[in-house]
Amino acid sequence: MHHGGIPGGGSDDGSGGGWGAPPPAAMLCVACRAGQVDPDGYCERCGHAQPRERDHMEQELSGVAAVSDRGLRHHRNEDSFAVSSTALPDGSPAVIAIVCDGVSSATRPDEASSAAAGCASEHLLESLPRGTHPQQAMHEAILAAAAAVNSLAAEPGTALQHDPHRHRNAPACTLVGAVTAGELLVVGWVGDSRAYWIPDDRGGPPARLTEDDSWAAQMVSAGLMSEAEAYADERAHAITGWLGADAWELEPHTAAFKPDRPGVVVVCTDGLWNYAEAPEEMAQVLPPDAAGRPLHGARVLVGHALDGGGHDNVTVAVLPFAMRRQGAGSA
Repeated sequence: MHHGGIPGGGSDDGSGGGWGAPPPAAMLCVACRAGQVDPDGYCERCGHAQPRERDHMEQELSGVAAVSDRGLRHHRNEDSFAVSSTALPDGSPAVIAIVCDGVSSATRPDEASSAAAGCASEHLLESLPRGTHPQQAMHEAILAAAAAVNSLAAEPGTALQHDPHRHRNAPACTLVGAVTAGELLVVGWVGDSRAYWIPDDRGGPPARLTEDDSWAAQMVSAGLMSEAEAYADERAHAITGWLGADAWELEPHTAAFKPDRPGVVVVCTDGLWNYAEAPEEMAQVLPPDAAGRPLHGARVLVGHALDGGGHDNVTVAVLPFAMRRQGAGSA
């Protein structure tokens, strides 16, 4: 499902096509080159599934870029992103990056991530120009995204409409977002998608800005296991927080930072950070010129995950943070 009107949404190229549009009737199969492709995206002659628009998505705006890829093992891309920009009341820019990872064990994870990313971005685009504090705006955007995912479970006309157990397996996703607004860098998240800070001067220390809602993170924070022990356990990546109708108590996490140097924020799903878990590893993979070439930086990071095996969908946004010049709007 294409979340209509996503500002800066994943694959919106301005043509209005959207992710859900059926392929043209005259489209030929990429495998046998002879059969017609049916509206569901399969060859009527050999049955081969055709590449979908959502299998690989890229978008670049002024000051932010994102790439999402299906990966090498999954049959569809259940991640989504939205990148957008607006202006604060004083006219200075605010740039937004939202990344969502659909929960595969739930129904319609691709719809959940698309709805959440689009809704969170829309909410921030409305609230930031009104003067809402960016951290408060992020908190409210996550709640709005959760409501959008919850509403998917109640949609009529699905195959699960008459299934009395469907709410036990309602659509669900994780979310991580970042906003640069003046001197502030704000992040918000639910689940195990992450944000990393990588300074332009690689002599400075990189950092992870988020804490996973996961079984392993809970074990470590409770002092019950070392990080090495917890992440070696088969339960390590079981998430303990998500957006969706089965999330009993939603607790959006937000944090605000005032970086003292320029750098970039890497906002990503676990399909990337599984291949560069420590901030130092992420900094090593990210090209040194990522602040000036964010799309190239995002492509390199996705390529790193694919080279490592691409076991999951891979989505990353690269959001540069530039220091404001002294005297430019500051007291």
